[in-house]
Amino acid sequence: MKVKATYLAVAVGIGIIALAVFYMYSADQGRIRGKTFGDSLQAIQDELKQEQTLFYSKKEMLDEKSITQQEFADFAKEHDAKLNEILAKYDSLRPPEPFVKSMELFKSSTQKQIESDKYFVEWIASNDTSNKVRSDELIQESFEDEMAGLASYNKAKNNAAG
Repeated sequence: MKVKATYLAVAVGIGIIALAVFYMYSADQGRIRGKTFGDSLQAIQDELKQEQTLFYSKKEMLDEKSITQQEFADFAKEHDAKLNEILAKYDSLRPPEPFVKSMELFKSSTQKQIESDKYFVEWIASNDTSNKVRSDELIQESFEDEMAGLASYNKAKNNAAG
């Protein structure tokens, strides 16, 4: 009887240790997945920022007459294709559950930025101010989505850390 109680106590102890190890392993895996997601998301955001900087620099060149309107239009087509490639990268991300909302907001921001740029290019081509107004509205919405995405991301990150 005493031997059975000892075996039972040892088995319970091993079970508790195994559960603790499993919990720690799961927590570490969650942190690793979160960091990988965050790094991937940051890479997408950096690529997007770089492409947008190039776009506005080409617009400056157009304003300074360093490039023609046709050269800008040709660049704008390439720019649109690159932005759509960047947008598609969001679909390859596998965010941990707390970060899903922030990723959706960043993706929405990028979609609105693409649409804004299309209206902006159309404004340059046609000089129709309604296209400029729509472009400005969409860039504002894009900014608001990006700020909301950043706030959501930071909230999820802080909740995961705490």
